[in-house]
Amino acid sequence: MGASIEPDGDGRRLRIDIRLDRGVGVAVGAGVVLALTGAFGTDILPLWVRFAYWVPLILAGAVWAHLCSSLIGRVIDPDERPWLTVATVSATTAGPVLVLVWLVNGLVFDNEIYPLRYMVLFIGPVLTVTVAISAINVFLGRSNPVQTHAGATGSAPARFLDRLPPRLRGATLFAVQAEDHYLRLHTDRGSDLILMRLSDAVAELEGLEGARTHRSWWVARDAVRDVSRGDGRAVLTLEGGVSAPVSRRYARALREAGWY
Repeated sequence: MGASIEPDGDGRRLRIDIRLDRGVGVAVGAGVVLALTGAFGTDILPLWVRFAYWVPLILAGAVWAHLCSSLIGRVIDPDERPWLTVATVSATTAGPVLVLVWLVNGLVFDNEIYPLRYMVLFIGPVLTVTVAISAINVFLGRSNPVQTHAGATGSAPARFLDRLPPRLRGATLFAVQAEDHYLRLHTDRGSDLILMRLSDAVAELEGLEGARTHRSWWVARDAVRDVSRGDGRAVLTLEGGVSAPVSRRYARALREAGWY
């Protein structure tokens, strides 16, 4: 879930990238379940009121949680430390959501702002829902690595190769590494940056044999020269000496596919 503004694939214009599918789906689903079950004493309310209460409230919390997780993701890798990510996102989300719930309940149900001491009554429900939704979002994001495959003989080359800067045209691509909104291209002629998202690049890399080895890396399979393990993680050494990390999230699938 999230919204960001960044350049599109060809770098010529800005577009708004809206990635709300999973987060909104989880939030709406949670709101519907809480409304239908009348959770935390809301069963005394008519069903339509419960829907009008829970769904917008959970969506508002989910937006704030996304903003928190975007910042936390720069410090904690959710692939490597999912439970620490859940705990940190929950902790940073719960405070503002608690205040929101306190205000909404007072203004909507009693047409007044409750005394501050009432806030303690909402701590349990807010923490329960916040931790549950954070965990669902973190673990739904854990999946097998996206793999790309070499095309049949005579088929068109991978579209991504057309994006190589002029000085790298015709080079052998070893890896693609995400650096903020940019991609660093590692080739046998050196490296360079282009403006593009890694997810878009991977879609255009179909036609080359490779895979995502980490949330920030795509690696060409033929470029792998060695593998080392330390601190429970694998690191691939590529042609030219580039080191590409293997996330715990992807390690088993890549090992079963014979990458190392």
